[in-house]
Amino acid sequence: MDIRQDFLEQNCFYHIYNRGINGCTVFNDNENRYYFLRKVKEYLLDYIEVFAYCLMPNHFHLVIKVKDKTSIPSSNLKGLHSEDSVVSKQVGKLISSYTQAFNKRFERHGSLFERPFKRKKILDESYLRQVIVYVNRNPLDIQQKIEEYLFSSYKSILSTRPTSVARNEVLLLFEGIENFKYCHKKESLYRFELE
Repeated sequence: MDIRQDFLEQNCFYHIYNRGINGCTVFNDNENRYYFLRKVKEYLLDYIEVFAYCLMPNHFHLVIKVKDKTSIPSSNLKGLHSEDSVVSKQVGKLISSYTQAFNKRFERHGSLFERPFKRKKILDESYLRQVIVYVNRNPLDIQQKIEEYLFSSYKSILSTRPTSVARNEVLLLFEGIENFKYCHKKESLYRFELE
C-alpha cells in the first residue's frame, strides 16, 4: 500500500512515529524538544487529540485520535489538498518546520527525518492501551525513569497541571489513575520495529 494514499481517517487512532535519517539524533537538547512540542500544538491540535507522546534522542512517538471533520474549524479544511489528506499534510508541515529550525540552529542542510513518516492504525481499545504504555515506557531504553522523564505524556497524565494531552480520556481507558500507573509497571505487549 502506498503510504501517501493511506490517509489518517476521522475518529480513528494512530501511532505516528519517525526517526532521524540513519538513526541520527533529532533532539540535541531540551530547547529542541520544547520547540517540537510547540510545533505539535501549532500544526496538529486543531486536527487531532494527543493520547500519548514521547521524544527520544533519535525519534518521536505520537498516539493520536483524528478529530471528526465537524470539530475541525472549517477554515482549516480549505485549500489545495483533499480533506482526506489534511492531517497527513499537517504532520508533514510539523516535521518540515522543525527540520528547518534544527538545520538553521545546527548549520546543517537536508532532511532530518526519514520520509514518509510512519503510522499504524490502532483498531481496538486493548491495543490502544498497549500502545500508550509502550510509548510512555520508551525512556527506559535510555536508562531514564518514566516518572521523571520530561518529554513523554506519562507525567502529564499524572499531573493536575493544564496539558494538551487528552488526560481524562486516557484515564477512562485505563479505568483510573491507579490502574494507569500499574499498567506502566509492566512491559507492554505492543511490538513493532522502528522501520
